[in-house]
Amino acid sequence: MPAKLFKPNQSVEKVLQIIECFAEIGEPVRLNDLSQRVGMPDSTVLRIVNTLVQNGYAYQEENTHRYGLTLRFASIGQMVNHTLHIRDIVKPYLKRLSSLSGESACLTIEEEMEAIYIDVEDGVDGMLKIMQRIGKRAPLHATGVGKIFLTQYSPEKMEKLIREKGLVALTAHTLTSVDALMEEIQKIKAQGYAMDNEECELGARCVAAPLFNYENKVIAAISITGPSLRITDEKMEQLKKLILETAQTISIQLGYNPS
Repeated sequence: MPAKLFKPNQSVEKVLQIIECFAEIGEPVRLNDLSQRVGMPDSTVLRIVNTLVQNGYAYQEENTHRYGLTLRFASIGQMVNHTLHIRDIVKPYLKRLSSLSGESACLTIEEEMEAIYIDVEDGVDGMLKIMQRIGKRAPLHATGVGKIFLTQYSPEKMEKLIREKGLVALTAHTLTSVDALMEEIQKIKAQGYAMDNEECELGARCVAAPLFNYENKVIAAISITGPSLRITDEKMEQLKKLILETAQTISIQLGYNPS
């Protein structure tokens, strides 16, 4: 048997042991429990975990202070992908958004140039339950979440959308002009959120924000929607801040690196 040419780096071995332990547990864990599982002092584990957090490979829950892995590890293995799913991650945040705003909160993905609602947390009165049910499809150009996805469209893909789907007027407020839509997309890119001012449904207003993954790509969008009579301009300003803060928190858990 050939002789070993180098000794293993014990610090790296400890990091890998902690990462594997995180993945095996499959859910956020307390620092003390993690230390016991890996058989290391709390101070050693804390130092390693903090480094993982600072580099976007782990996160800490705000309320429970438990630690977990982000999906940034998806590029080096499927273990994290099998234990963390976007809908499971986002669900508690949708509930929080709905509770704080008193309105409906939704999670959407894009498929075949349409927005699909994959989770919905109803508002206090359930006024928009029919409009935003799970599985429903919506046009990209007329919805807040849809316009979020359009921010990553290439000129060629935008031409295909217009050619195949068209810019259909759903209400008198729908953007049906290519120039107006492109101007709106540039605005969304600059401010980080999108709005729907009765463009898809009369009497409904919405604000949406993107969810980024470890590749800094938009993979989903979250939104808050409610009756236009209740979502005044003053309330909309509050919802913008809430949706942006929530979207960034979720994105970090998905492996996004804001820097």
